[in-house]
Amino acid sequence: MAQRRIRIGIDTGGTFTDVVAFDEDSGELVTTKTPSTPSNPADGFINGIEKVLGLMEASGDDITAVCHGTTVATNKLLEGKVEQLGFITTEGYEFMLEIARQAVPDGYGNSYFWVKPPRIVAADHVRTVGGRMDFEGNEIRPFDEESAVAAARWFKERGITTIGVCFLHSYAADGHELRMREILRAEHPEAIVSISSEVLREYREYERSMTTLVDAAVKPNVSRYVTNIHSRLEGFTSGSGREIPFYIMKSNGGVLSADEVVHQPITTTMSGPAAGALGAALIAQKAGFDKILTCDGGGTSTDVSVVLDGEPTLTTEGSVGAYPSKIPMIDVVTVGAGGGSIAWVSPEGALKVGPHSAGADPGPLCYGKGGLNPTITDAHVTLGRIPPHLLGGEIPLDVDAARTGIEALAKQLGLDYERCATGILEISAWNQANALRQVSVKRGLDVRDFMLTTFGGSGSLLACLLVDILDLAGVVVPQNPGNVSAFGLLTVDVKNDYVQTQVAKQAALDHAAIEKTFTSLTERAAAALAKEGFASSEHQFTRTVDLRYFGQAYEVRVLAPADEAVDEAYAAKVAEAFHDAHTQLYGYDFRGDPTQQVEWVNLRVTGVGPITRPELLEIASAEGESGSVEERARRSTRQVCFDADHGYVDTGVWWRPDLRAGDVVTGPAIIEEFGSTVPVHPGFVVKVDTFGNLVITKEDK
Repeated sequence: MAQRRIRIGIDTGGTFTDVVAFDEDSGELVTTKTPSTPSNPADGFINGIEKVLGLMEASGDDITAVCHGTTVATNKLLEGKVEQLGFITTEGYEFMLEIARQAVPDGYGNSYFWVKPPRIVAADHVRTVGGRMDFEGNEIRPFDEESAVAAARWFKERGITTIGVCFLHSYAADGHELRMREILRAEHPEAIVSISSEVLREYREYERSMTTLVDAAVKPNVSRYVTNIHSRLEGFTSGSGREIPFYIMKSNGGVLSADEVVHQPITTTMSGPAAGALGAALIAQKAGFDKILTCDGGGTSTDVSVVLDGEPTLTTEGSVGAYPSKIPMIDVVTVGAGGGSIAWVSPEGALKVGPHSAGADPGPLCYGKGGLNPTITDAHVTLGRIPPHLLGGEIPLDVDAARTGIEALAKQLGLDYERCATGILEISAWNQANALRQVSVKRGLDVRDFMLTTFGGSGSLLACLLVDILDLAGVVVPQNPGNVSAFGLLTVDVKNDYVQTQVAKQAALDHAAIEKTFTSLTERAAAALAKEGFASSEHQFTRTVDLRYFGQAYEVRVLAPADEAVDEAYAAKVAEAFHDAHTQLYGYDFRGDPTQQVEWVNLRVTGVGPITRPELLEIASAEGESGSVEERARRSTRQVCFDADHGYVDTGVWWRPDLRAGDVVTGPAIIEEFGSTVPVHPGFVVKVDTFGNLVITKEDK
């Protein structure tokens, strides 16, 4: 039998591991899911590969590449389970982490209540080394080798093996940091070391230090995990010795070979959510929508992002848990509102939902695996909005156990059953709506112009409620929504980001110096792409610049032409783009005001190695079908409660694989498929487009 070429995408979530396999020759896409294995995520990963290969009647020898979205780094940071870290910095700056930033979250009104998050490094695990660079990279004081050796030996004596190094102004000149690493290798060879000039070559010492320390903190776990999977993938190649190419999704919307990711693990902190945003972006763009909000609902949390013209927006102002992280990442906001989010009563007697989750184990009450608390999934199943089983019958649900748990909660609150269950779902929808506002309204975007793309196992369950709350244009539900993140992994190019701080006012720009920096960054990006196996003819480069008005504390990023020489006209074009972006974000700009100068801060280059994307296939049209859509796709009728005031109503249950392009279904309706359910509330209508997406809008829109 001729060898096939199959590329596999695997997204490990808190509850399920999603798998999509793409046959590069036939264009066939096969999707499946398998329960996640939180104690050892690699087990769920390997189970997923075995399951999808079985469905395709293929073998490991047919695999051309595996792309993976992992939560290993994210979970470690979210749970705050960071081992002992060491920090080496410039003499006199030992309290850099303590001072941090003066800003208090949510404004000064919060200053009485806000407590600084715990330090990532204990105060007594900070060592300082003499020597000093200025902001232009000139050496003011020479590097103190004696104190550097003493610091390395101090950490070795105490058994601290994970160390971050950040010296003042090392973004401008990295000689002192490189020498410190050499000394650590000689004096403390078992130490895992991250240096700031390699992690983030950008000014702002606090953010650079934190990003470097987070990188160091997750290095051991990511390294162990990647090495484990690498070795287990060898078992699929029937002793041929061929190594299956293995890529990890990065936060910036690109992938990188697993061997390289081990050296820059912080780039994977938003790995899974980034893949989902990219998959949804491609699907929505094909469907003809250029303004999209994405809503990726899983078992533990929901991730939301914004997509404009097919591209998810990026940020470097993100954080993971309590830790700021300035690496480029898709602008995703995560809220603890997933299918397993627990409903509980606060000490004041109010109903709350999340952020605590029952996860995959023990899971919601209806899983029958020892869960003790009612969850969002329990509310859905008892109201009839999801069937009494998941994954086409693979996971039966105990509706009575779910009902008993919510009844106890309702009694505690003094509510009738339906008001308690619908209240749980309404609170969850408002939590998601607030996250969607953060990525849209707070960025100067009018949410009413946007379609919502919902995916993930639970992402579509509250879609109609979100349209009502936010007055959205409508909802797009892709085919196999539970596997969109895994599908997104198959659409992802190899990407590397490089940054250099170079502060200068627009009026005094040294165009030759900026050109030189862009060239240097591009050369680094090209070298990385060549290392990943891309021919120079395939390389693509994107330039961006961070700008601000002189005196402002933070910058706005804008695209800069990648194929033009840097001169006065080039700089003017970039400044014009900055004025436009500033107006959109803040409602004003200082265009044409000579007293308000534009200042250039950071220069960035992204190197892109493009891959072959799977084509979305059109589905059969309803026009060629005999009989009505009811005869073809309606499976049954069940009692469903959409609103506590109106109680249970007779609702048609439709089997999505039997719907065709052009079909129309009017709510109330429940549309089911293998890995997902879409409740369509009364007053909403569903149209099936040519790619099989469900396009849901209000009947009066």
